[in-house]
Amino acid sequence: MASLFSRWANYRRESVSDESVELGTNGLEQEKARRLGSLDALRAQGTNPYPYRFDRSHTLGEIRNEFGALEAGSETDTHVNVAGRILLKRDQGKLIFATLQDRETSIQLFVSKAIVGDEAFDAINNLDLGDWVGATGIVMTTRKGELSIKVDSVVLLSKAVRPLPDKWHGLTDTDTRYRQRYADLIGNEESRRMFAIRHAVIASFRRTLHERGFIEVETPVLHVEPGGAHARPFVTHHNALDMTLYLRIALELHLKRLIVGGMERVFEIGRVFRNEGISTRHNPEFTMMELYQAFADYTDIMDLTEVLFVNAANDATGSSTVLIDDIPVDLAKPWRRVRMIDLVKEATGVEVHPSQPREELVALAEKHGVKVLPHFGPGKIIEELFEATCEAALREPTFVTGHPVEISPLARVDRNDPHLTERFELFVGGRELANAYSELNDPVEQRLRFEDEQKSKEAGNAEAGSVDEDFLRAMEYGMPPTGGLGIGMDRLVMLIGNAQSIRDVILFPTLRLEAF
Repeated sequence: MASLFSRWANYRRESVSDESVELGTNGLEQEKARRLGSLDALRAQGTNPYPYRFDRSHTLGEIRNEFGALEAGSETDTHVNVAGRILLKRDQGKLIFATLQDRETSIQLFVSKAIVGDEAFDAINNLDLGDWVGATGIVMTTRKGELSIKVDSVVLLSKAVRPLPDKWHGLTDTDTRYRQRYADLIGNEESRRMFAIRHAVIASFRRTLHERGFIEVETPVLHVEPGGAHARPFVTHHNALDMTLYLRIALELHLKRLIVGGMERVFEIGRVFRNEGISTRHNPEFTMMELYQAFADYTDIMDLTEVLFVNAANDATGSSTVLIDDIPVDLAKPWRRVRMIDLVKEATGVEVHPSQPREELVALAEKHGVKVLPHFGPGKIIEELFEATCEAALREPTFVTGHPVEISPLARVDRNDPHLTERFELFVGGRELANAYSELNDPVEQRLRFEDEQKSKEAGNAEAGSVDEDFLRAMEYGMPPTGGLGIGMDRLVMLIGNAQSIRDVILFPTLRLEAF
């Protein structure tokens, strides 16, 4: 205990020393010093400014739901205990009006000196914006119809030493908003709305999949072999085992092992990690949902994808309509299904196919300003052409199908064209939101694909995979026909919530180090 108080004393001296106040002629340091002084005064009076608990009887949302229609000037006999943060406070002599906010909503506290007494009234008046308090009283409405709590007591639950940003106008600098999400959430209703949508979308996915017999599982984050996607991994080291490990770049290969084991329908919602650039669409760690369904192919997965998206939009916003480029688009309408090679033809006017001579595709790529690296085969060049000439134009939901075998090492060959695969990527608003296959389940062909990946890696492709011997061993036990799907949950929340940056839908996005 002595150690705790000595640390507190040191913090107190550092925060309000003459030097720090002198340096901080801006209002922030002076306000922090004043509030720390208030803390000293509270402790001197025998008040603990950080009590251990508070018994809340109602959330503010529950009170609004139950009494939202209460007539103006009414008083109930319902006595409640509520808690939240003080956002606004107005002293009108013998009355104090304060706005209290919890996770759900806000409600006015109506404090009368005649009811609480002079001493308690002064203590409430000395509370600062940002302080957490518990309040007891009866539910009422003012003569103007404002739903309120007529307070008979208030207890301080946590003293805010730092003032709310910009006197409660919120954080205006976007970088500061992302770094100080705790402060952003206090003052930014749009941020709170966005993360409520995120919660609702993920909960909707779980409901939809549970209703269809899927089992939710958890698989390792540390992988011996990074696989399941084309991406540069983060590398780490396990000291006790003296082995190199990789943060997973996908959930795929372990989930497929479970299909081999007979679990038939599995899904996971979890973080994956890709050592790549940061943009409005990319964060090095992001949330994926992957599912695998035995006895299905990629057409079944297309149907399921539409159901997942429509249900998520309805559950999160009450509507299946989203805004894309400020234009309303109903996700419940059937989505276009078109092959990648056909989209490239539409954009360039030239038919392309992985079977044609590489030099023809190189010439077409050069014509459209697409850079071709030496290790690119025909299939990869077609993908690069697609990304350069087609992807951004796919605004309404579009299933892009028939990817070349070269760029789809885990997908089955198209049953009608040995150069293409039974794969789709879903694009909405020019962004890829999902990737799916009829899963390759032939262990002999899978080994050949892995070996081709290894050769590409050795030729300089840092995103290529390698030979995963354990996965091949699992495949040799037999995997039934299977359809698989991966969805980027962050981008889906961006779509449903109409966010412009992935940082708006990730609570703590990856940023450059902050200088303190």
